[in-house]
Amino acid sequence: MHLSYRLNLALIAGAAVTSLGFAFYQYDAETRGLKNQVQRHAAALAMSLQESVENAVAQHAPEDLQHIADQTARDGVPSGIAIYDASAHPLALTSAIIRWVRQAPRPVLEALSDNSPHSEFTRLAGEPFHVFVKPLQPGGERMALAVFEDVSYINRHGVAVWRQAVAHVAIQTFFILAVTLLILHLSLRRPLRRMTQWLRDLRSGSPSAAPPLPPDDTFHPVAREFEQMASSLTAARAAAREEARLRDAAESVWTLDRLRVHVQNRLGGSPLFVVSNREPYEHVHRGDHIECRTPASGLVTALEPVLSACGGTWIAQATGDADRDAVDVNDRLRVPPDAPRYTLRRVWLSREEEQGFYFGFANEGLWPLCHIAHTRPIFRAEDWEHYRNVNLRFAEALLDEVNGEPNPIILVQDYHFALLPRLIKQRLPDAHVAIFWHIPWPTFEGFGICPWQHELLDGLLGADLVGFHIQSHCNNFLETVDRAIECRIDRDKVAVSRYGHMTSVRAIPISVGFSPPASPRDFDFDSRRAILDRHGLEASAFGIGVDRIDYTKGIPERFRALERLFEIYPKYRQHFTFVQIGSPSRTRIRRYQELMEEVQFEADRINRRFQNGRWKPILFIPRQHSHAEILLYYRAASFCLVTPLHDGMNLVAKEFVASRQDEDGVLVLSRFAGASHELTDALTVNPYDTVELANAIQMALEMHPSERHARMRRMRACVREHNIFRWAGTLVTELSEIRLPESTSTGLALTALGRN
Repeated sequence: MHLSYRLNLALIAGAAVTSLGFAFYQYDAETRGLKNQVQRHAAALAMSLQESVENAVAQHAPEDLQHIADQTARDGVPSGIAIYDASAHPLALTSAIIRWVRQAPRPVLEALSDNSPHSEFTRLAGEPFHVFVKPLQPGGERMALAVFEDVSYINRHGVAVWRQAVAHVAIQTFFILAVTLLILHLSLRRPLRRMTQWLRDLRSGSPSAAPPLPPDDTFHPVAREFEQMASSLTAARAAAREEARLRDAAESVWTLDRLRVHVQNRLGGSPLFVVSNREPYEHVHRGDHIECRTPASGLVTALEPVLSACGGTWIAQATGDADRDAVDVNDRLRVPPDAPRYTLRRVWLSREEEQGFYFGFANEGLWPLCHIAHTRPIFRAEDWEHYRNVNLRFAEALLDEVNGEPNPIILVQDYHFALLPRLIKQRLPDAHVAIFWHIPWPTFEGFGICPWQHELLDGLLGADLVGFHIQSHCNNFLETVDRAIECRIDRDKVAVSRYGHMTSVRAIPISVGFSPPASPRDFDFDSRRAILDRHGLEASAFGIGVDRIDYTKGIPERFRALERLFEIYPKYRQHFTFVQIGSPSRTRIRRYQELMEEVQFEADRINRRFQNGRWKPILFIPRQHSHAEILLYYRAASFCLVTPLHDGMNLVAKEFVASRQDEDGVLVLSRFAGASHELTDALTVNPYDTVELANAIQMALEMHPSERHARMRRMRACVREHNIFRWAGTLVTELSEIRLPESTSTGLALTALGRN
């Protein structure tokens, strides 16, 4: 049966049942009301006649009894009274009811028997009557006074009620059906027709904007799935066009599909496991609901596409205040939420563990140790204990996830887990283990500051592969290992041998995803004016900076260079604004609290100096933004400042380049960022040199369009070729090609590390 027919029948049946139910309720209520009224009238009549009947009996005047009975007759209505003696013989009867009550009915007999009043609706000679009997005892003689009333009018009233109800049912059903069908047409059929036409256009290759849907919760799940499907289809078409273009040009660029096939071929079905401190998705409470969001992290930006392509398990610290509400009993959940492709395993740390492991040893010790940013590293024995214990906790979680899988591929991420490779190899000698160090590696003299350098180096050398962004970091690592611990360096293979285990050291620069060029209608460019209007500002151009609030990012130095720009080139006042998006970071560490205050102070100071009306030189936005929000700024900005004082790679530079599908805009890049080794068409600067940086900004603003386009095209070609999928493919290739010995000997057992 057609859906609309079934729906119509269901509506008719529902309306009819509802209306009939209300009709029955009305009929029952009115019938009971009429019956109660009859009972009250009969009782009142009997009470009013009691004294007259008793007086007539006392005076032995039977003619008076009959006179009383005749007076109660009602015109046209069979009603009246009857007076019976103790034997139930009638002494007086109203003439209108003689033919129905000449024989005493049952209520009269019962009232005489138990000497109590009786009220009953019954049928006399086939007609409906109400009988009320009141026992009397005039002069000690037992008698009964019965009041009779024909109640056939109650039945007639009930029939009328039902007739009226049926008529109302028909009318109400018609109107309910008409209104419901109209609402369904407006709220369901019309949106579905629009969605169908949109999908038809999408399928035919002429996509248009998604149609507007009613603003209610009914369509939200469907709309979200439609958008996901449309996005996937558009991306697939774009990828196919790009693949065809590359094939025609005899080029070979890594894509998500190529990575998926490559990993499957290389791993031969072996599962992929990623361990990091930062989780790719966190759940947080927002009022009365839970929101799933992606934390601000370059590592997440880089690794999330890899796990989405290859599947597997990502093991990370739980950081959201609603994370426990989202996992199963084994602390796992499937992600991404809209289209799950891999498993996230969360590890829970206490506040003390997080303070010592993350904020303490990792970010007050190792982070400043590895960055030449002139912040003194702090090492505490209690922080080291937490660092070591948390590494053990993650090793246990990983072993639980691996659970006997043969030859697993394990990618450990960053400086938080320097001990983890050795711990894994101790228990899983057949596992292929790589650790990628995302921050710079200092010189031997710099790393020697750490009191536990030997333990950290030994833990790292438990890996089969140690990866860095650039070759100079590899060189520093090899020099540190060579001079700090007992080992053998194979310069030809760029590897370290320790305890019979060989560790390869490679420079594999990380990158970002790169979408194929889309047609202009596939996205909507926000104008520069619209973005600045949103913040109540006026300017003809703006630059963009996107950073965590970290002392390695050079934000105060950047602001002072902007101040110098407005001093040297006054013509940019009231015409150019710099937008700094700053995501608060590690706010429980005092140095970061001081930095946030310094950045805000510098922005306010410079604005007070130059601000005029609706223009100000610096717009500082200290909050986390989604990637989609930042993309609008990237695309509309005249240039992007990426000026860290020291950085392993800095993916903001590559994100900016990848976002500029218009092949416009200028990248101003610190020579101390790893990205400067690849993006050689950026304007490279020394971020400590205020005048040089100010001149670079002026050059970015004045650069001829042809030069801007040429530089951006070359940088985009570099990012397209060396994208995140190539990074992951290279990492997996390097790791899979390492031949493991049949028995792996390690110097430190897991239990021994737990005691040290």
